[in-house]
Amino acid sequence: MDVVEVLPQLHMFRFPIGQAYLWQDGADLTLIDAGDIDAAPAIEGAVRGLGLDPGRIGRIVITHGHCDHYGAAQELADRHGAEILAHGLDAAVIRGEEVIADPVLLDWELPLWEHARTVPAAPPTRVDRELADGDDLGFGAGARVVHAPGHTPGSIGIHLPRHGVLFTGDCVARVGRVMLGVFNIDRAQAVASFRRLAALEPATVCFGHGEPLTADAPALLRAAEPSG
Repeated sequence: MDVVEVLPQLHMFRFPIGQAYLWQDGADLTLIDAGDIDAAPAIEGAVRGLGLDPGRIGRIVITHGHCDHYGAAQELADRHGAEILAHGLDAAVIRGEEVIADPVLLDWELPLWEHARTVPAAPPTRVDRELADGDDLGFGAGARVVHAPGHTPGSIGIHLPRHGVLFTGDCVARVGRVMLGVFNIDRAQAVASFRRLAALEPATVCFGHGEPLTADAPALLRAAEPSG
């Protein structure tokens, strides 16, 4: 796993498939997504490698109910007392009470989907707090939930307006270029969510897949807006 500094208080943990992010408010830590089922030891090691204490992870915010984003959340939360947060529309999937719908795949997504399906299934994972659009997440001087459905019904962005930071989950990707995320359950919803996130004009954008944007982010998001 690679550890990449995005900002002095923000680091990306890059896995073979996907990534998670660590936000630091002094000694208090927030994890955005949690990798797959095997990711907990690597995340703990990365946190310690930054000179921080994994026991200060107060919350794990899950951007949506796909197993490469919440696989290690339960293990980390049980070890360190963190609260797990996710949108109410994906909570039942994360808890293992419902099966998430298959995406409507474009032809070029088919081989990518076969590769994505090699990620190990995640265990049923508790959700301590169900989120809704506009909720204050309690970190980053006012981090807010931005409901961004389409990839999944409960997909969210996380906006830190005072820092100009946006986490897009899988609604937006940067795979060679900024683009609409793949594997969407409802493409029309996903396009609308992309546009909503782009309208926030963040200075720094962190994706579920791909390198963060730290320069010219508003212009690049506008240029990449899908047509439908």
